[in-house]
Amino acid sequence: MLWRPVFVFLLAQLVSATPLARRWNDFAEKHAWVEIPDGWEVHSEAPSDYTFDLRIGLKQSKMDELIENLMEISDPAHARYGQHLSKEDAEDFVRPRPESSEAVEAWLGAHGVVEDDVTHRTDGGDWVTVRVSVAQAERMLGTKYNVFHHPKSGEKVVRTMSYSLPRELHSHVDVVAPTTYFGTMRSMRATSFLQPEIKPVEDVVLSNDATVPSSCTNTITPACLRALYNTVNYVPAAASKNGLGIAGYLDEFANRADLQTFFKRFRPDAVGSNFTTIQVNGGGDDQNDPGVEANLDIQYATGISFPTPNTYWSTGGSPPFIPDSLTPTNTNEPYLDWLNFVLSQTSIPPVITTSYGDNEQTVPNDYAVSVCNLLAQLGSRGVTVFFSSGDFGVGGGDCRTNDGTNKVLFQPAFPASCPFVTTVGGTTRVNPEIAVSFSGGGFSRYFATPSYQTTAVTNYINFLGNTFNGLYNKTGRAYPDVSAQGNGFQVVIGGTTSSVGGTSASSPTVAGVFALLNDFRLSQGKSTLGFVNPLLYSTASTGFNDITAGANAGCGTSGFSARAGWDPVTGLGTPDFLKLQQLV
Repeated sequence: MLWRPVFVFLLAQLVSATPLARRWNDFAEKHAWVEIPDGWEVHSEAPSDYTFDLRIGLKQSKMDELIENLMEISDPAHARYGQHLSKEDAEDFVRPRPESSEAVEAWLGAHGVVEDDVTHRTDGGDWVTVRVSVAQAERMLGTKYNVFHHPKSGEKVVRTMSYSLPRELHSHVDVVAPTTYFGTMRSMRATSFLQPEIKPVEDVVLSNDATVPSSCTNTITPACLRALYNTVNYVPAAASKNGLGIAGYLDEFANRADLQTFFKRFRPDAVGSNFTTIQVNGGGDDQNDPGVEANLDIQYATGISFPTPNTYWSTGGSPPFIPDSLTPTNTNEPYLDWLNFVLSQTSIPPVITTSYGDNEQTVPNDYAVSVCNLLAQLGSRGVTVFFSSGDFGVGGGDCRTNDGTNKVLFQPAFPASCPFVTTVGGTTRVNPEIAVSFSGGGFSRYFATPSYQTTAVTNYINFLGNTFNGLYNKTGRAYPDVSAQGNGFQVVIGGTTSSVGGTSASSPTVAGVFALLNDFRLSQGKSTLGFVNPLLYSTASTGFNDITAGANAGCGTSGFSARAGWDPVTGLGTPDFLKLQQLV
């Protein structure tokens, strides 16, 4: 990097260069909202001297090549299958061109950003974070920042309705944040919910029998899932080389005492085992404040994958914005903060599950693409990334578009719609399982149908015919990819067992099964599975229990229906470990 000499040169020029050179005042719009994102309202002007971290995503020089590489190493028919990249190899693909770095540094320097203002730079150099004031950011981005309030969550954030970049930078910069992405972990949807109408189990008969207990029709325990998905008799043999990670966010803490209580009730052989918490960007670990989402994730990830080591990332973000306080604070960018942290690590758990998401239309396209590309980097390094598909069927609420047309359309979820993650829908009942009505599913409007699922998706679209014409994007990335139980999970919270539902339950369940598949491969001297979608839609497609009944209502419609083969309710179906073990 040329950071120091460039700054010395630019700062010398700044002394005599006023006003700002025209090259930095020649703006072209990067992204703008037609209306304030749903659920938010303007609270006040942002104080001009309030300081925050501005994240600049530079164009990655060989991103197309990284994706091409990802598809090769993820294709079981390719000679390079399983040859995952090292951290350094992946960084070489995403490293910006020197002229991009130099242009961004010149722009920053022209606005008085000095080296001491740089708070973080990724090892690949593709993300630079600088501390700036609101006044600086407004000049740099040709915009106006305001404080926006989200009444439902109580969150206040500093955001803008649009932002621009000097024309010269459009070929060098992918995204700048925080700008027009309003989502925070408090305002986003955690894809789980308490189910007080389902009476928690009191006495559990534990057995290593592979027969599915009759109680599993109404309530789900590890015994149900291990029997349903055929992991009961598998004995892990490579736990020391393996791992499973859970991405947790603001104010959701996984509780160790509750985990031991859970194990005593539902997985006695795991009593005494634990998980590791890693705090990211000020994330907490308050053991006096157990989180429903966090406990659900950790209890079922460990309950399925034991004795595989589990890691819980507690990712923080900004505290509520107080308009009369100018204390510098990070501005919550949950995906960016967590992804850049994880990618900076030399060793990453080979399976990761996340249970949060937004309506895709509320995420600016430039932001969504940048996040999706970061997820592709994870896949290229041999990591299988699972996301829950959401709990609103084909869309929650009124499903109206936010582009000024106010049309009712099915609303896909993000990051579930990213083609480089494996998205998990929900099922319920047993013998047979059927789709649970809230299982999120649909077709992206941002990302095209990837080649690995073209045949499966085309078959379903042909089945639909003219049904729902115009309500969904027939050429979009379709999800979910797979599914698992999502109703009546027995979760210990504060020492008490409660029933919890949602695709938040489905995702860690599938992650646990795939952690065991990785264990099997590692014990055979093979690589971890990594990005599994090309495998799932080809040679491993027969390793799932096909779900052929149920639908995911939403947007005033009955939603898509499950049928034989892939469908946008349950994907390819629920995993059968023994079948998949033979196929991977």
